[in-house]
Amino acid sequence: MAVYTNVSQNDLRHFLLGFDIGDAISLHGITEGIENTNFRLRTTTGLYILTLYEKRVNPRDLPFFLTLIDHLAKSGFPCPGPVAALNGEFLHELSGRPAAIVKFATGAWPRKITPDHCHELGSVLSRLHKATSSLKFTRKNDYGLPAWRSTFSTLGRYANELEAGLDKWIEEELVILESSWPSGLPVGIIHGDLFPDNVFFEHGRVSGLIDFYFASTDALALDLAICINAWCFEEGCLDIVRTKALIAGYQNNRQLQKLEREALPILGRGAAMRFLITRLHDWFFTPSDAVAERKDPLDFVPIIQHYQTAFDPEAIGLGSPHG
Repeated sequence: MAVYTNVSQNDLRHFLLGFDIGDAISLHGITEGIENTNFRLRTTTGLYILTLYEKRVNPRDLPFFLTLIDHLAKSGFPCPGPVAALNGEFLHELSGRPAAIVKFATGAWPRKITPDHCHELGSVLSRLHKATSSLKFTRKNDYGLPAWRSTFSTLGRYANELEAGLDKWIEEELVILESSWPSGLPVGIIHGDLFPDNVFFEHGRVSGLIDFYFASTDALALDLAICINAWCFEEGCLDIVRTKALIAGYQNNRQLQKLEREALPILGRGAAMRFLITRLHDWFFTPSDAVAERKDPLDFVPIIQHYQTAFDPEAIGLGSPHG
């Protein structure tokens, strides 16, 4: 989430005439995140999120995202669904951008992560994987392994501005990841970006997963590895208690296969590299006039360094086949 495109009061008023959600009372930009322009929209009927999809998002992918969250919301999964206009459509245009309105998720994301948060997240993540297992539509992961090298190919000199020798270090990592990336893992629809600010809690339970705009079809265990990196590391050090809680919660609803358990360390290593590279891009190429918070790519360096020596699943909290 961020603000790249401004919306005038007149454009907003005309836009809302196509919906049955009342008149606008206020519109406030949300600075967290980096992908799209997001506003907190209050109307005479309540709170909503108004999203304008920026150039980095392929408009052809938008029906996938909106259909996915509509399916999840209607199935009772804790995910705010899209709001249909009077014509029944979810996707529209506003201020020269594709746009949609999504219901507002109650609760707040956790600033201080506990093992209980991780256990609850793991449980909800496996529910997500089960809830989407019957869906027939798919979407290629644009941020999968093949994209890392192509994205990084234009970033080498910028990497060294952050840290001397970073370009060579990343290049060496990419060679290792490309030669050892696992295959044959169970696949399905993954969220792909479940960082703490995309998970809202209320009374200790997940009240809403948001920001599905990295969702794709890929290895289910990759989604779990992304969560381990985002929720279980503190200043580059892995918290084993949190990791065990996350994995235990996940296995409440779906048992990991042996191949998945063995692959988690390399998946975690790759997931950290994926976010290092994309954050490196955003660090240097986020427009100067955008109302957005840049996130430090170097946060992922110590996470990758951890995985460089943590080859065994036990090193990330996987003990017995059921724990």
